[in-house]
Amino acid sequence: MLKIALGQMDVIPGRPDLNTKKMLDMIHQARTQQADIIVFPEMAIPGYLIGDMWEQQSFIRDCEAFGQDIIAAAAGICVIFGNVAVDWEKRGDDGRPRKYNACFVAQNGKLVPDHRFPYPFRIKTLHPNYREFDDTRHFYSLRKLALDLKQDTESLLLPVTIKVSGKEYHLGCIICEDGWNDDYTVDPIAALAANGPVDLYINISSSPFTLGKNNKRNRVFSSQARDTATPLIYVNTVGGQNNGKTVYTFDGFSTVYNCAGEIITYCPPFREKLEYIELDPENGGLNHIPVAAADDNNISSMYQAISYGINKFLSTINMKKVVIGASGGIDSAVSAALYAKILGPENVLLVNMPSKYNSQTTKDLAAQLAANLRCLYTVIPIQEAVDLTISQISQTAVVCPANKKTHHLNITPFITENIQARDRSSRLLAGIAATFGGGFTCNANKSELTVGYSTLYGDQAGFLATLADLWKHQVYQLAGYLNSCIYEEEVIPQATIDIVPSAELSPDQAVDEGKGDPIIYPYHDYLFRSFIEYWHKATPEDILTWYQEGSLEEKLGCEAGIVSRLFPSPKEFITDLERWWNLYAGMGLAKRIQSPPVLAVSRRAYGFDHREAQNGSYYTRAYNNLKAKILSTC
Repeated sequence: MLKIALGQMDVIPGRPDLNTKKMLDMIHQARTQQADIIVFPEMAIPGYLIGDMWEQQSFIRDCEAFGQDIIAAAAGICVIFGNVAVDWEKRGDDGRPRKYNACFVAQNGKLVPDHRFPYPFRIKTLHPNYREFDDTRHFYSLRKLALDLKQDTESLLLPVTIKVSGKEYHLGCIICEDGWNDDYTVDPIAALAANGPVDLYINISSSPFTLGKNNKRNRVFSSQARDTATPLIYVNTVGGQNNGKTVYTFDGFSTVYNCAGEIITYCPPFREKLEYIELDPENGGLNHIPVAAADDNNISSMYQAISYGINKFLSTINMKKVVIGASGGIDSAVSAALYAKILGPENVLLVNMPSKYNSQTTKDLAAQLAANLRCLYTVIPIQEAVDLTISQISQTAVVCPANKKTHHLNITPFITENIQARDRSSRLLAGIAATFGGGFTCNANKSELTVGYSTLYGDQAGFLATLADLWKHQVYQLAGYLNSCIYEEEVIPQATIDIVPSAELSPDQAVDEGKGDPIIYPYHDYLFRSFIEYWHKATPEDILTWYQEGSLEEKLGCEAGIVSRLFPSPKEFITDLERWWNLYAGMGLAKRIQSPPVLAVSRRAYGFDHREAQNGSYYTRAYNNLKAKILSTC
């Protein structure tokens, strides 16, 4: 019987000193509880998403030294942990000393030896190069090492043998992506089984949260345990890490599967926890009663991830106060409810900044929101400043040096809209936030970010785009959840939920007349989602093909019948499609590149998760041919 401690820890990226201290504390606790083994996550010492800090040799040496501290602490207990490993005598593909993403197994104050393997640690085999991952930029994989050694990769996937109370146990140690091997030519689990015996698989991970990901993880890892008839332990980190443009939460959800693939225990998500389980590898953990896994594909998980992510990011940048532009609309209301719950209402200042286009309805709703949340509140009208800006620009002569001719700039209604948005953010919110001793938020949602329906240096500014990975319908879902489950009262006024979404920047957006945004969210949310979140990203060719086939609504997942209601003819449908595609690949992209960091919750978030080049919109030959064919029959 093995008593195993799962060290689900909050790994602080770039702080090996703090992480090591935490690990030493957990080792001490586990030893006190007479645990035989303690398992920590992947890259538990340095953190995982630390950018090009991996190019700092002094930092790498520090991580190695802290790793030695953990090895020395492995007395009376076996410690399994992730850290960077360096072969200073060899070079990686970048010409720097060769680094490995490694799993260390320490016992009796030293690493467990294995003469069959070239290093006293195990190396990550599969390096993900999709979404936010960029492992091959810095690390040498086991597959590359196998090529150097002129061996098959599978031959290097060897179990680690430890002794506990005089008995040998064979551990199949893998690192994160090694367990997600369906699309790779190497299957580390199968190779370890072939080179076995294996008594227990251990997957140390640093796996960011994605809505519904743990459900899939349970299916994948359960299958691996069941297919090999071997228990599997998965240990993941919690906390927040980022790659500059995208902020990620790590949910933990460390889990133990018995040899039948059943879950027998797991750590709660988004919480640091030292969990213990007594496991007998000989019976595969079948003596434990299986437990039901928590569903992470619901609004509760979304709220938990967003709330946790905000909290972690605020702590990282040491921000304790926040200013929010409260328009009376749904996005700013949801932001206010989130930040008030995290920081306390006394540290959240809501600012309503009406122009002549803002209705009394939304002004009253902004005030009601502040009263419900008990946040600080102020009203600062912007019309005088907007008029001054328009006057300064339109009345100032522009001179041509060559012929001394002068002309005046013409301010269009569209430019007037942008002037209002920038006055609110670049002038007022920025100045108020500095005075208040905090930062101001970006309230843009994913639908707006997709097509640039926000103003650069205006409402697309701020220190964090909290809602920018939520489609508009998800923002509404979150509003309902905040009222019913978090506050258990109507803090976000129902009228804010019911009112037509509108920027209120012109007479064409008068909410009291039912006029609002040009985005028809029940359809465009799903259209835009296909552009970015589908694994095989949809293009106008795909959309038009599905439209012609009559399968578009099924493919997008939107309401049945909505397309024909919105677009009576193919011409109108194509005009709408091309309008938004051009914005998505054009001005929307130009704005996204300069947007604040996005808090990720979906399968593909903007920022470094979804990498974009400013190449303009493109229509394939097949699209143009299909378009011509459809329009010719109208």
